[in-house]
Amino acid sequence: MEWLEGWMRLDIVIKLGVSAILGLAIGLERELKRKPVGLKTSLVISIVSCLLTIISIETTYIVPSRPDVNVTMDPLRLAAQIVSGIGFLGAGVILRRNNDSILGLTTAAMIWGAAGIGITVGAGFYFAAIAGVIFILLSVELVPFLLGLIGPKQLREKEILLKVIVVRQSAIHDVMEKIEALGMNIDSLRIKDLPDHQHLIQLRLSVDYRQQTADVYEMAVNLESVTSVEVESI
Repeated sequence: MEWLEGWMRLDIVIKLGVSAILGLAIGLERELKRKPVGLKTSLVISIVSCLLTIISIETTYIVPSRPDVNVTMDPLRLAAQIVSGIGFLGAGVILRRNNDSILGLTTAAMIWGAAGIGITVGAGFYFAAIAGVIFILLSVELVPFLLGLIGPKQLREKEILLKVIVVRQSAIHDVMEKIEALGMNIDSLRIKDLPDHQHLIQLRLSVDYRQQTADVYEMAVNLESVTSVEVESI
């Protein structure tokens, strides 16, 4: 049977195998960082995207032709739907935390990238797919590290959310002075009155990326008039 012979071709198996290996590389990077999308998800996305691309291309050439009917088909019609449809899966890993910070954008982009790699391999562009994975991993791992060493100051900083409760109003000024003396920048400030003459101070700080969150906590605990401390690395 002609259609069965087509599916037994070695090049199709090679495409699926290469797609699985490249998807594994992307998934492993996410898995090592304990992100929502790991090995299995990336493998499925990459392999199925490759498979659908192969089907889309192959079916273009097996449609029976008739002399009285001119049948024209787009060989990448399914691949075009993958690019847009994978966005729904990516949207599922984007989270918004209580402090208004957004998580999961890189993971969502990696999902989209895994689908793109599968499409690229399915279309037969092996070198482009391999180069794409290499550049993706370098962009996610190496570039942020280099920018943290030699990049602008803003790229060598991280954000920390600090919440402290003080028992007297004059202590608010003391807390802010101590933070600035340690070289931490105050990006935003929120003060809220609490019962029993207490005050909640909520600060969003920019600190050096090498600064330990525990050090910030220790600094805040040792301040006078502070009764409660909560620190979160964003």
